[in-house]
Amino acid sequence: MSTKQGRESGSTSVKKEEKKVKSESASTHVTLRFKGQIYEEEVRVFRMRRNVEMRKVMKRYGETRGVKWTTFVFILKDGTRIRESHTPDELELKDGAKIDAMLHHEGGGYAESDVLEVNRGLLKELEDMGFSMARAAWALHHSGNSSLEAAVNWIVDHENDSQFEKMPVVEFNIEIESPSPGDDTAETAQARANELKERARKLREEEETKREREREKERIRAGKEMMETRRIAEENERKRNIALRKAEKEEEKKAREKVMMKVNADKAERKSRLGLPTVAESTSTSTLVAPLDTKLQKMLMPSKSKEMRECLRSLRRNHKEEDPRTMRRVFETLLMIVRNAAKTPDEEKYRRIRVTNRLFQERVGRFKEGLEFMELCGFKREGGSEFLSLANDEGDMSRLRDASFQLQSAVTNPFFGLLSKEAAEE
Repeated sequence: MSTKQGRESGSTSVKKEEKKVKSESASTHVTLRFKGQIYEEEVRVFRMRRNVEMRKVMKRYGETRGVKWTTFVFILKDGTRIRESHTPDELELKDGAKIDAMLHHEGGGYAESDVLEVNRGLLKELEDMGFSMARAAWALHHSGNSSLEAAVNWIVDHENDSQFEKMPVVEFNIEIESPSPGDDTAETAQARANELKERARKLREEEETKREREREKERIRAGKEMMETRRIAEENERKRNIALRKAEKEEEKKAREKVMMKVNADKAERKSRLGLPTVAESTSTSTLVAPLDTKLQKMLMPSKSKEMRECLRSLRRNHKEEDPRTMRRVFETLLMIVRNAAKTPDEEKYRRIRVTNRLFQERVGRFKEGLEFMELCGFKREGGSEFLSLANDEGDMSRLRDASFQLQSAVTNPFFGLLSKEAAEE
């Protein structure tokens, strides 16, 4: 009986030893299941130590496939990319963990730039706050894994961007120290997430307010520039108007001086014809001849010339409401008639004017002063004749020259008949 008991105790110890060996093996080794991209491809199972780098099993998988192991990208079920320097313990792989072996080549599959490196601890905290794993991974990638607050700010800023709903391929960088999650409950994590969201929204509102303030300042500045431009334009317009008025006054002054020079020259000519002594004039052409006294002008001016001038003045004053161009045309028509008669005294057609002629009636005949001026020039209407005729003698030729001079003055002087003493009294 003692022999039987000894055998039983020996078998029990053997079983315990086997269990101990299996337990120790399970704690130091892990079984990994590798699956390729092709659906029908068989699953390859490998067993390795937990503290050995994954490079060894990756090479072994490549050998079983007959290709170089760097042709593949090895990815866990949650999208984490496995590096050759990782160990099962670092990746927290459980026994029987599944690993996808994806082809890594140009134009397809996963590329190095498609893999996002994220902080595992921060990713877990974001998931505990209620954010999706995809958005949390994108947020950590774009915020540089700097802080939880930066990641939440990025999520709030891109909450309407649907392209970040797709889960990217991620790689957990275990070298980045993750903050200790502590013993926060789900309610505490949610409250913290809400606080970070609210802080991010306030920050965004402050930035928007600042941008709006800058835009308002820009509008005010643009408005001031527009007002200043308008003021400068108005000032330039005012200066142009002043310069234009000044130029007009200068032109008027020059016109008066020119008329006065002609008047003085005519007076000197008449003095010479009448045998009166003349005042010595300066040899300089720029010096103007001083105007003669009004009483002396009346004394020296022959009676017919005076009557002609007064007749033309009356024509201008009595019809000052007429268009200035109409009155100028009257003077020019009279001047043309007088000049033709004086230049070609032998031509009968220039010495006989039909009163009923349409052009003559329209330009001269409808004005009483116009017919009176022609009579003062020597044109006479005999009986009931419709012609005004001019006699051919020396006296009439002298009168025509005086009339031509008076008409020339009336045509060239824009103020003829309007600045006389009689006009001022009216």
